[in-house]
Formats: sequence, C-alpha cells, structure tokens
Amino acid sequence: PDPKLKDPTDAIIRITATAICGSDLHLYDGFMPTMESGDIMGHEPMGIVEEVGSAVKNLKKGDRVVVPFTISCGDCFFCKKTLFSCCDVSNPNAAAAAKVMGHSPAGLFGYSHLLGGFSGGQAEYLRVPYADVGPVVIESDLSDEKVLFLSDIFPTGYMAAENADIEPGDTVAIWGCGPVAQFAIQSAWMLGAGRVIAIDCVPERLEMARTKGRAEVIDFTKEDVRERLNEMTAGRGPDRCIDAVGCEAHATGGIDAVMDKAKSALSLTTDRAHALREAILCCRKGGTISVPGAYVGMPDKMPMGAFMNKALTMKAGQTHAQRYLRPLLAMIEKGDIDPSFVITH
Repeated sequence: PDPKLKDPTDAIIRITATAICGSDLHLYDGFMPTMESGDIMGHEPMGIVEEVGSAVKNLKKGDRVVVPFTISCGDCFFCKKTLFSCCDVSNPNAAAAAKVMGHSPAGLFGYSHLLGGFSGGQAEYLRVPYADVGPVVIESDLSDEKVLFLSDIFPTGYMAAENADIEPGDTVAIWGCGPVAQFAIQSAWMLGAGRVIAIDCVPERLEMARTKGRAEVIDFTKEDVRERLNEMTAGRGPDRCIDAVGCEAHATGGIDAVMDKAKSALSLTTDRAHALREAILCCRKGGTISVPGAYVGMPDKMPMGAFMNKALTMKAGQTHAQRYLRPLLAMIEKGDIDPSFVITH
C-alpha cells in the first residue's frame, strides 16, 4: 500500500529517481540483522512532494527534493551539534540496536528494523519523517542524475575526505574504488591533496579512479599494498588513509584474510576488517585514518599496538548528510563537479 502521513512533521514524496548503494550488500549478505519479508529497501531517493503534514513549514506540494538517507529530528542534543546521523530521537528501535550494536544509531530509510524499520525509497512513494530537517529543495533545472547522489554517496565521500584532515600537498590513500570512494577521491582534490592513490581489484573501478579521479592506482591482487605504498612515499606511508570498504573487505592472502572468511562463515565475527587493518599498518606516523566504510559490530585482530605507537588519529561515522546538502548542491550548481560521472549505464 502507498504510505500515508503518520505524524504532522511527515511528508509524502513521489519518487522520480533512486539509487542502489554498496551498503545494501550488508543487508543482502546478512551482516545487518532484522530484515523482514516485505521490507522496502533503498536510502538514496529524490522526488516530488505530494503531501505534507500540518507542522511542515519548509516544503510544499510540488517541490522537487533530494532526501538524505539519515532521518534526524533536528532538535536533540546531537542534531543541534549537526551530528545528524547520531540523532537520539528518530530511531524508535534505538534500545534494541544498542544491545546488538553497542550504540543507538539514528533511523535510516530502508535499512533494517534495528535502524527504525522505515520503508525505503525503492518504491513509487516514500514517507519522510521530520520533513523540515532532511529534504533539500532543488530549485534549478539540474537533472535528477546530477543531484540524486546528494542523498548519500557524494556527502559520504566528502565527509570521508574532510574527516581525513587533509593538508595542502598531502598524499591520500583510499581503500576501495566504489562510488563512495570515487567521491572521496574528488573531494580529496577539492580539499588540497597533492596526490591520491586508490586501491581495489576491479579493473573498471580502478580505471574510473585513474581517468575520472586522476588517481594513481594499486590492484591489490597484483601488488603488495603496504610495500607499494612505502615505495611511493619514501618509506613513510600515506599522510591520510580512507577506508571506503567497510565490513565486507576481501584480501588475496594472509592469516587475517583466512581467519576473517572462516569466522564469517561460522558466524563467529561480524566484520571482515582487512582494509581497516591494512590502513592502520600503512598510514604514516602521526597520520589520520578516516572510515566511511560501514561496520556493524566488533571486528577482531585490530592492530591497536601499531595504531597507538604510530600516534594515529581515526575519525569515522555515518554521514551527517544534512550538514553537507546545501554546500555540495552549491558546488554542483556552480559547475565545480558533475556527480553523474559515476553513472555507468
């Protein structure tokens, strides 16, 4: 059935475009529990406002909007600090999530009942809670393809680069060349990187990173990543490292890769954290590690000795999408970036 208004702060959106996300794989592969039959997935939507609740002030019927994947109340302690993905109010199942995940995340569209059980955007219509806080109105005639990725992957890639604390001329290494990583590459250049190195094993993704992102690339199936990064950085390692892979990392060998696969098959671990371990070992002393890749539990075999003794800093988090929507939209409108470069077909 089509969604209906439940609260006066809701809006109903008629979907005109939506995207799939790499993190949807975590649901399909069972890394994120509590999906139920009939649940609607999708957390990267945009569309036309069809109806608004009586308390909605910023939207009206007919507005064309992009909807961020995080659901945030806008009024709690964390929202007031623009930590929108940490909202304390939007997830009705926060207590259950805290028991399973060790923390209480905000609600997300189409991303399990631990994160609220909200229907997602891979449908004709979507109910948007707290509609004054999330959606951003697109007043220009930019195509859906140019603005759709404001819903998630563009702000996620940008926040990943921002969290890396990039200084002018820094060498930035990025694990993964999926869509979030492609935007992290673009964002690293925007923030002053002098060199960007992208790591993956999928030829077409490496090629996109090289041609569209102007990155140097490493195929981890053909080269030892740590050795190659040391060769490329005078033995120091990259200044900033970004793990855009997350909990389903693959590796070609090594005891940690074997143990990850074995424990995952036996449900003895929640995350395959090879990329994060490798980033810690590769990052230069005093460097920064940024983690936009999704983790859902408590990965083991983390090299905390290296992390501490190398004086590393780590920043992570689900994206505070609402913080970035308008400034990134302004970049698109000015022609500084065309996000549709990631669309392959």
